[in-house]
Amino acid sequence: MALPPEACLERLLTDALAEIPPGRVVWVALSGGLDSSLLLTLAQRCCLASGRKLRALHVNHGLQGAASAFEAHCRALCERLVVPLSCIEVSVDATQGGVEAAARQARYAAFVAHIPAQDTLWLAQHQDDQAETFLLNALRGSGPRGLGAMPRVRHHAGIWLVRPWLSQSRQALEEAARALKVPWCDDPTNADIAFDRNRLRHRVLPLLRERWPQAGAQLAESARQAGEADALLSAYLMADLDALLTPRNTLPLAALALSERERPRLRALLRVWCQRQGLPAPPRRRLESLLDQLDARLDAQVQVAWEGAEMRCWRGELYLLQEREVVSDGQVEWSGRAPLATPWGTLTSSLVNDEAVRAEAPFLRVTPRQGGEVIDLAGRGRRDLKRLLQESALPPWERARVLTLWAGATCVAACHPQSGATWCASGWRWVVS
Repeated sequence: MALPPEACLERLLTDALAEIPPGRVVWVALSGGLDSSLLLTLAQRCCLASGRKLRALHVNHGLQGAASAFEAHCRALCERLVVPLSCIEVSVDATQGGVEAAARQARYAAFVAHIPAQDTLWLAQHQDDQAETFLLNALRGSGPRGLGAMPRVRHHAGIWLVRPWLSQSRQALEEAARALKVPWCDDPTNADIAFDRNRLRHRVLPLLRERWPQAGAQLAESARQAGEADALLSAYLMADLDALLTPRNTLPLAALALSERERPRLRALLRVWCQRQGLPAPPRRRLESLLDQLDARLDAQVQVAWEGAEMRCWRGELYLLQEREVVSDGQVEWSGRAPLATPWGTLTSSLVNDEAVRAEAPFLRVTPRQGGEVIDLAGRGRRDLKRLLQESALPPWERARVLTLWAGATCVAACHPQSGATWCASGWRWVVS
């Protein structure tokens, strides 16, 4: 005899609970809708029976008039279930990528900021959500990773994200919620087909189910298989990457020659490199542009950038870099004693003037490099800082982040806070604090 939906759903939560180490808190992402309200209700049963700590987290995006009603519902539900609730208000910037993507980004940032590292967050996405995500990503031309849609378990920025109900249909959740008399709020925006996901949900998937009643389950199964294939491919590529990476966390261009590696494999390798660094993978066109330039002469300064990251070639190596803010102008006064926090980095070494040890040293000015600076080096005479930087192992894009230190109108030292590279004039020396 088949178990009722609520019993099946509770069993899945019990199984998911067994995967969580003792002592860690279980969190539920509570929006106030049917899915998450049911998840919290059954999670409370499971955690109470096993003596595990449970908390709920509600993110208020403030995007609609009903937002306050959703928060009030979440507070009432948690009070009834005796579950501690945290409510977080976020600001959604919809100027980049649309409202849905911006809200998701703000929501996940709130999760990471509020939930302690290594705790587990349960999300209420189900089989129908998975089918929608698969179709959305397919329509965007995604590869195996995108077609894998939402993984059941994922480690994200220090916390564990778990979706225990990906194998269950929305209908099963609704039947369970009604059987248990779980209260929930209906989001009025869920009916707005101006949003891509809602259009798929209300217009496309019903048509597919008319012809193929199991369309949702089959699409979700395709997503599961794509995710499994992607995980397997990633494991092989990670091993490949480990064998190629230099101690500077760069890739030798000679090892990436297209004559030695097939182009699809190289594309996949670079995407996995981005994944390991926690950076967004380049769009297909940017990636192809980079591959087209990899056979440029070794001293060519190839650069391909996309939102959040960039890759550069220098001295026969490929660098993967996080998108950086432009170095701003300005200056900071400094006594010469470390540490010194500046808008451009923190100085961790002190700068000492040996010729003025008995007198109080004047304050120094710390400024970003402007160009044209000259330092009078001991035993070498006056040298252009530009030439000193060219002689160093500092990549060209890092040279703009070098700081210069001035005593009056004289440049007495320079440093690159991120790498620790330093230079100083005769009579001055850097001292590690």
